[in-house]
Amino acid sequence: MSQPAKTSPRSSSASDAPESAAGTRAAAQRLKMRRELAAAAMELFATKGYEATTVDEIAATAGVARRTFFRHFRSKEEAIFPDHDDTLTRAEAVLDVAPAHEHPLDTVCRGIKEVMKMYAASPAVSVERYRLTREVPALREREIASVARYERLFTRYLLAHFDEHEPHDGNDDPLLAEVAASAVVTAHNHVLRRWLRAGGQGDVEAQLDHAFSIVRKTFGTGIGAGRTLSTAPAPPAAVRTQGEVLVAVARTDAPLDEVMRTIEEALKNK
Repeated sequence: MSQPAKTSPRSSSASDAPESAAGTRAAAQRLKMRRELAAAAMELFATKGYEATTVDEIAATAGVARRTFFRHFRSKEEAIFPDHDDTLTRAEAVLDVAPAHEHPLDTVCRGIKEVMKMYAASPAVSVERYRLTREVPALREREIASVARYERLFTRYLLAHFDEHEPHDGNDDPLLAEVAASAVVTAHNHVLRRWLRAGGQGDVEAQLDHAFSIVRKTFGTGIGAGRTLSTAPAPPAAVRTQGEVLVAVARTDAPLDEVMRTIEEALKNK
Protein backbone atom coordinates (compact mmCIF):
# COMPACT_ATOMS: atom_id res chain seq x y z
CA MET A 1 0.00 0.00 0.00
CA SER A 2 1.50 3.29 -1.04
CA GLN A 3 2.09 5.91 1.62
CA PRO A 4 0.81 9.46 1.12
CA ALA A 5 3.53 11.80 0.04
CA LYS A 6 4.95 13.90 2.81
CA THR A 7 5.11 17.64 2.37
CA SER A 8 7.84 19.60 4.08
CA PRO A 9 6.61 22.54 6.11
CA ARG A 10 7.48 25.97 4.71
CA SER A 11 9.83 27.97 6.83
CA SER A 12 8.37 31.05 8.50
CA SER A 13 10.83 33.26 6.65
CA ALA A 14 9.68 31.89 3.31
CA SER A 15 6.01 32.32 4.11
CA ASP A 16 6.50 35.76 5.58
CA ALA A 17 8.50 37.08 2.63
CA PRO A 18 5.55 37.42 0.18
CA GLU A 19 3.45 39.13 2.84
CA SER A 20 6.29 41.52 3.64
CA ALA A 21 6.83 42.31 -0.04
CA ALA A 22 3.10 42.83 -0.55
CA GLY A 23 3.00 45.19 2.42
CA THR A 24 5.93 47.18 1.06
CA ARG A 25 4.27 47.48 -2.35
CA ALA A 26 0.99 48.55 -0.78
CA ALA A 27 2.75 51.23 1.29
CA ALA A 28 4.57 52.51 -1.79
CA GLN A 29 1.34 52.66 -3.78
CA ARG A 30 -0.39 54.46 -0.91
CA LEU A 31 2.36 57.08 -0.71
CA LYS A 32 2.35 57.49 -4.50
CA MET A 33 -1.40 58.20 -4.50
CA ARG A 34 -1.08 60.62 -1.58
CA ARG A 35 1.63 62.54 -3.44
CA GLU A 36 -0.45 62.67 -6.60
CA LEU A 37 -3.40 64.06 -4.66
CA ALA A 38 -1.09 66.55 -2.96
CA ALA A 39 0.29 67.71 -6.32
CA ALA A 40 -3.24 68.19 -7.63
CA ALA A 41 -4.24 70.13 -4.53
CA MET A 42 -1.22 72.42 -4.71
CA GLU A 43 -1.81 73.09 -8.39
CA LEU A 44 -5.43 74.07 -7.78
CA PHE A 45 -4.64 76.12 -4.68
CA ALA A 46 -2.06 78.07 -6.71
CA THR A 47 -4.33 78.69 -9.70
CA LYS A 48 -7.84 78.93 -8.24
CA GLY A 49 -7.08 79.80 -4.63
CA TYR A 50 -7.53 77.69 -1.53
CA GLU A 51 -11.09 78.74 -0.70
CA ALA A 52 -12.38 78.24 -4.25
CA THR A 53 -10.94 74.74 -4.59
CA THR A 54 -13.15 71.75 -3.70
CA VAL A 55 -12.28 68.17 -2.79
CA ASP A 56 -14.13 67.00 -5.89
CA GLU A 57 -11.88 69.15 -8.08
CA ILE A 58 -8.73 67.82 -6.40
CA ALA A 59 -9.88 64.23 -6.93
CA ALA A 60 -10.82 64.91 -10.55
CA THR A 61 -7.47 66.57 -11.27
CA ALA A 62 -5.70 63.53 -9.81
CA GLY A 63 -7.94 61.23 -11.86
CA VAL A 64 -9.59 59.46 -8.92
CA ALA A 65 -13.00 59.36 -7.27
CA ARG A 66 -13.99 61.52 -4.29
CA ARG A 67 -14.08 58.46 -2.03
CA THR A 68 -10.45 57.70 -2.94
CA PHE A 69 -9.47 61.16 -1.75
CA PHE A 70 -11.10 60.56 1.62
CA ARG A 71 -9.35 57.21 2.00
CA HIS A 72 -6.10 59.17 2.12
CA PHE A 73 -6.98 62.56 3.61
CA ARG A 74 -9.66 63.87 5.93
CA SER A 75 -9.73 67.37 4.47
CA LYS A 76 -8.32 69.45 1.63
CA GLU A 77 -5.87 71.30 3.89
CA GLU A 78 -4.40 67.96 4.95
CA ALA A 79 -3.82 67.03 1.31
CA ILE A 80 -0.69 69.11 0.77
CA PHE A 81 1.18 67.27 3.55
CA PRO A 82 1.30 63.72 2.13
CA ASP A 83 4.57 62.59 3.73
CA HIS A 84 4.25 63.58 7.38
CA ASP A 85 2.75 60.29 8.59
CA ASP A 86 5.50 58.23 6.95
CA THR A 87 8.19 60.65 8.11
CA LEU A 88 6.95 60.46 11.69
CA THR A 89 7.18 56.68 11.48
CA ARG A 90 10.76 56.88 10.21
CA ALA A 91 11.73 59.34 12.94
CA GLU A 92 10.25 57.02 15.55
CA ALA A 93 12.20 54.10 14.07
CA VAL A 94 15.44 56.07 14.53
CA LEU A 95 14.64 56.42 18.24
CA ASP A 96 13.61 52.77 18.59
CA VAL A 97 16.90 51.35 17.29
CA ALA A 98 19.27 53.95 18.78
CA PRO A 99 22.52 52.50 20.18
CA ALA A 100 22.47 52.22 23.97
CA HIS A 101 25.62 54.32 24.31
CA GLU A 102 24.37 57.21 22.16
CA HIS A 103 23.49 60.43 23.94
CA PRO A 104 19.67 60.78 23.81
CA LEU A 105 19.90 64.33 22.50
CA ASP A 106 22.05 63.11 19.61
CA THR A 107 19.42 60.47 18.88
CA VAL A 108 16.67 63.08 18.77
CA CYS A 109 18.75 65.22 16.41
CA ARG A 110 19.19 62.23 14.10
CA GLY A 111 15.47 61.52 14.30
CA ILE A 112 14.36 64.97 13.22
CA LYS A 113 16.76 64.85 10.28
CA GLU A 114 14.20 62.52 8.71
CA VAL A 115 11.89 65.54 8.50
CA MET A 116 14.51 67.64 6.75
CA LYS A 117 15.18 64.78 4.31
CA MET A 118 11.50 64.83 3.41
CA TYR A 119 11.63 68.52 2.47
CA ALA A 120 15.06 68.33 0.79
CA ALA A 121 13.95 65.43 -1.43
CA SER A 122 11.70 67.80 -3.44
CA PRO A 123 12.96 71.38 -3.03
CA ALA A 124 10.60 72.94 -5.62
CA VAL A 125 7.53 71.29 -4.07
CA SER A 126 8.67 72.25 -0.57
CA VAL A 127 9.19 75.90 -1.55
CA GLU A 128 5.74 76.09 -3.15
CA ARG A 129 4.14 74.43 -0.13
CA TYR A 130 5.88 76.95 2.12
CA ARG A 131 4.46 79.81 0.06
CA LEU A 132 0.95 78.39 0.33
CA THR A 133 1.18 77.85 4.08
CA ARG A 134 2.25 81.48 4.53
CA GLU A 135 -0.81 82.67 2.61
CA VAL A 136 -3.53 80.32 3.90
CA PRO A 137 -4.18 80.27 7.68
CA ALA A 138 -5.83 76.82 7.53
CA LEU A 139 -2.72 75.33 5.94
CA ARG A 140 -0.48 77.07 8.45
CA GLU A 141 -2.52 75.60 11.32
CA ARG A 142 -2.20 72.14 9.76
CA GLU A 143 1.56 72.60 9.54
CA ILE A 144 1.76 73.66 13.19
CA ALA A 145 -0.23 70.56 14.19
CA SER A 146 2.24 68.37 12.29
CA VAL A 147 5.22 69.97 14.02
CA ALA A 148 3.56 69.36 17.41
CA ARG A 149 3.46 65.62 16.69
CA TYR A 150 7.24 65.50 16.26
CA GLU A 151 7.76 67.55 19.40
CA ARG A 152 5.60 65.16 21.45
CA LEU A 153 7.52 62.16 20.07
CA PHE A 154 10.91 63.60 21.01
CA THR A 155 9.73 64.80 24.42
CA ARG A 156 8.50 61.29 25.27
CA TYR A 157 11.83 59.86 24.19
CA LEU A 158 13.87 62.25 26.34
CA LEU A 159 11.56 61.77 29.32
CA ALA A 160 12.19 58.03 29.09
CA HIS A 161 15.80 58.73 30.10
CA PHE A 162 14.75 60.19 33.44
CA ASP A 163 13.26 58.53 36.50
CA GLU A 164 9.84 60.15 36.68
CA HIS A 165 8.91 57.97 39.64
CA GLU A 166 11.27 59.80 41.99
CA PRO A 167 9.98 63.39 42.09
CA HIS A 168 11.77 65.64 44.53
CA ASP A 169 12.55 69.30 45.03
CA GLY A 170 15.09 70.48 42.53
CA ASN A 171 14.41 67.66 40.06
CA ASP A 172 14.21 69.57 36.79
CA ASP A 173 14.65 66.55 34.53
CA PRO A 174 11.10 66.54 33.09
CA LEU A 175 11.30 70.28 32.44
CA LEU A 176 14.71 69.90 30.81
CA ALA A 177 13.46 67.09 28.56
CA GLU A 178 10.54 69.16 27.27
CA VAL A 179 12.63 72.29 26.76
CA ALA A 180 15.38 70.33 24.98
CA ALA A 181 12.88 68.60 22.68
CA SER A 182 11.37 71.99 21.85
CA ALA A 183 14.85 73.39 21.22
CA VAL A 184 15.68 70.63 18.73
CA VAL A 185 12.41 71.16 16.85
CA THR A 186 12.84 74.95 16.91
CA ALA A 187 16.43 74.70 15.62
CA HIS A 188 15.28 72.40 12.83
CA ASN A 189 12.40 74.70 11.86
CA HIS A 190 14.63 77.79 11.92
CA VAL A 191 17.06 76.18 9.46
CA LEU A 192 14.21 74.83 7.34
CA ARG A 193 12.51 78.23 7.02
CA ARG A 194 15.79 79.91 6.12
CA TRP A 195 16.42 77.27 3.45
CA LEU A 196 12.90 77.60 2.02
CA ARG A 197 13.15 81.39 1.89
CA ALA A 198 16.36 80.94 -0.09
CA GLY A 199 14.42 78.92 -2.66
CA GLY A 200 15.69 75.55 -1.41
CA GLN A 201 19.31 76.49 -2.13
CA GLY A 202 22.34 75.88 0.07
CA ASP A 203 23.84 73.09 2.18
CA VAL A 204 20.90 72.58 4.51
CA GLU A 205 22.48 69.58 6.25
CA ALA A 206 25.55 71.58 7.26
CA GLN A 207 23.32 74.38 8.53
CA LEU A 208 21.29 71.87 10.51
CA ASP A 209 24.38 70.30 12.08
CA HIS A 210 25.56 73.74 13.16
CA ALA A 211 22.20 74.51 14.76
CA PHE A 212 22.19 71.16 16.57
CA SER A 213 25.71 71.77 17.91
CA ILE A 214 24.37 74.89 19.62
CA VAL A 215 21.49 72.91 21.15
CA ARG A 216 23.90 70.22 22.37
CA LYS A 217 26.18 72.78 24.02
CA THR A 218 23.19 74.31 25.79
CA PHE A 219 21.35 71.18 26.93
CA GLY A 220 23.66 68.22 26.37
CA THR A 221 25.34 68.14 29.77
CA GLY A 222 22.05 67.92 31.68
CA ILE A 223 20.32 65.15 29.77
CA GLY A 224 20.85 61.44 30.04
CA ALA A 225 21.55 61.02 33.75
CA GLY A 226 18.50 58.85 34.33
CA ARG A 227 17.48 55.25 33.82
CA THR A 228 19.24 54.16 30.67
CA LEU A 229 22.18 56.41 29.97
CA SER A 230 24.89 58.28 31.80
CA THR A 231 26.10 61.69 30.71
CA ALA A 232 29.67 60.39 30.93
CA PRO A 233 30.71 58.19 28.01
CA ALA A 234 31.03 54.52 28.90
CA PRO A 235 34.57 53.11 28.84
CA PRO A 236 35.31 50.88 25.85
CA ALA A 237 36.07 47.97 28.18
CA ALA A 238 36.16 47.16 31.88
CA VAL A 239 37.83 44.21 33.60
CA ARG A 240 37.58 42.55 36.97
CA THR A 241 39.17 39.48 38.51
CA GLN A 242 37.38 36.52 40.02
CA GLY A 243 40.11 34.37 41.59
CA GLU A 244 42.33 33.25 38.75
CA VAL A 245 39.80 34.34 36.13
CA LEU A 246 39.86 37.72 34.39
CA VAL A 247 36.43 38.97 33.24
CA ALA A 248 36.23 41.65 30.55
CA VAL A 249 33.10 43.58 29.59
CA ALA A 250 33.19 45.75 26.46
CA ARG A 251 30.78 47.75 24.34
CA THR A 252 29.91 46.07 21.05
CA ASP A 253 31.25 49.10 19.16
CA ALA A 254 34.51 49.35 21.14
CA PRO A 255 37.69 49.29 19.02
CA LEU A 256 39.44 45.94 19.39
CA ASP A 257 42.85 47.50 20.07
CA GLU A 258 41.42 49.46 23.01
CA VAL A 259 39.79 46.33 24.45
CA MET A 260 43.03 44.36 24.13
CA ARG A 261 45.06 47.19 25.66
CA THR A 262 42.69 47.32 28.66
CA ILE A 263 42.99 43.56 29.16
CA GLU A 264 46.80 43.64 28.87
CA GLU A 265 47.07 46.39 31.48
CA ALA A 266 44.81 44.45 33.82
CA LEU A 267 46.96 41.33 33.45
CA LYS A 268 50.14 43.30 34.20
CA ASN A 269 48.61 44.63 37.43
CA LYS A 270 47.49 41.23 38.72
